[in-house]
Amino acid sequence: MLDETAKGVFTIAVTPFLPDGALDLDSVDRMVDFYAERGASGLTILGMMGEAGKLSASESEAVVKRVTARTSLPVVVGVSAAGFAPMQALAGKAMDAGAAGVMVAPPHTLKTDGQIVGYYHNVAEVLGETPFVLQDFPLVTDVVVPVEVILQIVADCPTCVMLKHEDWPGLEKISALRAASSAGARRISILCGNGGLFLLEEMLRGADGAMTGFAYPEMMADVVSEMKVGDVARARDIFDAYLPLVRYESQPGVGLAIRKHTLANRGAIAHPTVRKPGPSLTEATVAEVAALVARQERRLAALG
Repeated sequence: MLDETAKGVFTIAVTPFLPDGALDLDSVDRMVDFYAERGASGLTILGMMGEAGKLSASESEAVVKRVTARTSLPVVVGVSAAGFAPMQALAGKAMDAGAAGVMVAPPHTLKTDGQIVGYYHNVAEVLGETPFVLQDFPLVTDVVVPVEVILQIVADCPTCVMLKHEDWPGLEKISALRAASSAGARRISILCGNGGLFLLEEMLRGADGAMTGFAYPEMMADVVSEMKVGDVARARDIFDAYLPLVRYESQPGVGLAIRKHTLANRGAIAHPTVRKPGPSLTEATVAEVAALVARQERRLAALG
């Protein structure tokens, strides 16, 4: 079961599709193996970048069962929904299938601090003993969750064991949460998103690792590993080698298509299909990705 000690890299997995948009379950297997071989500590599936909103309930369940059957790594399942009934249903099926926990983002309808706290009280009640991750991603959800609100949720809801930190800018939030823990607040795991764009600084502020889906998960694993042993200079060198591609993949709207294109080129999935509605890449974008990958390989070779 997921708990407050979780650390490392929980890769946000894409959902593979065939060229016609159907689920590609064979690619799910190779993708899971790919992530594990490149240093993932866990997997997070059916997140926003996993195109969860484009899947039917039966497709979501099929993906959960396929992933959990393939790996012994802890699996976190995104169960965010407009209502609590579908959230509860998917969470129950996920845990029955062997998931370690679930992730819940706040709906855009929440406008006040009190509403946010009340919502997560309801989440904890609906999920029962299932541990959950609070996804803090205001750039997408339009819900700003202040430090004080996170601390209140953590204090009130023992099953809230992790924060997926994706606020931007949000480094001061990490520092404030860790300061509160040092002063006696319950310490939960903090794993960070945003494509890994700020991973190095987030680790320096006290994050426990990453929960994001950059197409080179080994970068995140290596940075986290070097930070763990205190070699900040080496971590910076590794991070810098990948940073241009991290930046390019972080483009709103087209970023997932770039990620899937790269993963397909690396053999992690058979097809780069983004299920409709979704973008496709132009020849110019494909060429730019190729140039960035080539540059990245040269810089990594120089590092040795």
